[in-house]
Amino acid sequence: MADTDAAAFGSHGSMRRFWQSARGFWRGDTSWYAWGLIGLLVICVSLQTVVQYQLNLWNRDFFNALERRDSSEIWLQTRTLLVLATTSIVLAVVAVWGRMSFQRRWRHWLTSRLVAIWIANRKSWAPDAKDGEAQLVEYRIAEDARIATDAPIDFMVGLLGSMLAATTFVVVLWNVGGSVDLSRFGLGQAVPGYLVYAAVGYSALTTVAMMKMGGNMTSVIAQKSQAESELKFALADLREHFHQRVVTDAALPDPALRTAVETRLGEVVTQWRQLCGQHMRTTLISHGNSILAPLIGLILCVPNYIHGTMLLGEMTQSAAAFVAVQGAFNWLVDNFPRIADWASSARRVGTLVLGFGRPDKKCSPL
Repeated sequence: MADTDAAAFGSHGSMRRFWQSARGFWRGDTSWYAWGLIGLLVICVSLQTVVQYQLNLWNRDFFNALERRDSSEIWLQTRTLLVLATTSIVLAVVAVWGRMSFQRRWRHWLTSRLVAIWIANRKSWAPDAKDGEAQLVEYRIAEDARIATDAPIDFMVGLLGSMLAATTFVVVLWNVGGSVDLSRFGLGQAVPGYLVYAAVGYSALTTVAMMKMGGNMTSVIAQKSQAESELKFALADLREHFHQRVVTDAALPDPALRTAVETRLGEVVTQWRQLCGQHMRTTLISHGNSILAPLIGLILCVPNYIHGTMLLGEMTQSAAAFVAVQGAFNWLVDNFPRIADWASSARRVGTLVLGFGRPDKKCSPL
């Protein structure tokens, strides 16, 4: 593709074009369905946060009852747990239905329109040796459109949940965690809300580490997707030529076609190897975080527990709140690989739509 085309198909322009096209689902005849499902999901996420807060309080009351060896309170908390668990499960199931219904409808809406403009521009998008992008239209409509419409609603639900959790459990950490008296260690006076500062600092550290480790993942995924689609095209080309020769009882296809398949396969394997390295580096951060975060929360509560300013239940409650807060602030860490995958597919869909709008193409805008 010429340099001018490459500039026109830049990552920012293609992403912007994707959103200009895809957001039409929230307008017109489908708007009531889209916004209705979003409202349902917001309600589910909000109620789930309330349940998680009640579970945090249950954590405190249950372990305090264990410390007092209060059997009647223990059984009361056990029954309470069943109610909270049932409520959380019901909300989770409803949220899954709403999320997947939204994704299904949005993909159908976007794919139908991509197919329509492809048909309208079928002559200008006929495969040729000079335009490798034309060979990949089928893959982008079938696969990239699926990923591009699957992920955003998951991100919206997850980000909303993280924001609500951060707001709720920061208050818990500040009030229940109390302060730490550093004068015991010869480091100064008491620090109020120290668990909040620790959670925010820890989250910032892991987020920066994730960005450093996986900052190149989006481009690696884009190159892998490109290699995969080119392999599909090479295999389809081989099948088509083989079928023609079977019908005409001709010789086997040109060996160059088989060589092309092997070349494309080699590129796929190379890109997968690079992607594997990216996932290994990001897993180092995400898995390490999942192991360390609960332990760090408990360890930070130990001084107050030992000195009698915090009960066992309050210690476990604070540790659970610490995990909730750092998990909320680490939303990017947990979702970084999928964000990279989605960004790659969304840009490829945007590039496809931009291609239909190129000056040298007959355009039927989406």
